[in-house]
Amino acid sequence: MKQFRQAVFISLPVTNLSTSIRFYEAIGFQQNSQFPDPEVAWMDLFDAFSVILITHDKWKEFTDRAIPDAKKVAQFGLSITKESKAAVNHTVETASQVGGKLDPNPIEEFECMYGRSIEDPDGHILELKWIDMHPQMNSNT
Repeated sequence: MKQFRQAVFISLPVTNLSTSIRFYEAIGFQQNSQFPDPEVAWMDLFDAFSVILITHDKWKEFTDRAIPDAKKVAQFGLSITKESKAAVNHTVETASQVGGKLDPNPIEEFECMYGRSIEDPDGHILELKWIDMHPQMNSNT
C-alpha cells in the first residue's frame, strides 16, 4: 500500500459493500486493491483523499457507539469540486444510475458556484460543486 505524508480519509459504515463500491466508483473513486480486508474497501479519489467503506459488522469492532441511520440524520458535509457545471451534472446523473438518490438537498446556483447533491445507498450525502474563485475576472474575458 502506498504511504502518504498527509492524507484525509473518511470512514463510512455501509450495509452492502459491493453496492457501495459501485456507487463510489461511479462518482470517480477508484478502489485500492492493496487493502487486504474483505469487509473494507479503500476508495481513492486522489492521492491525499480517500473514503473507507466498512461493513457494519467490521465497524462495530472499532466502537460501541450505535451506527446512526444516515437517511434520518446528518453527521457531516462532504463536498467534492468538479471542473465544470456539466461535470457536476454528469457525476450526479451517473451516480443515480447505480443506486444514488438525486438532489436530496436543494440545487445551489450562484454566479460563482453551482452544486448538486447525491445520496449514497446508505443515506450519506455528498455534494458535487463547481466553484469559480474569480467571477469578476472571468466575466470580462
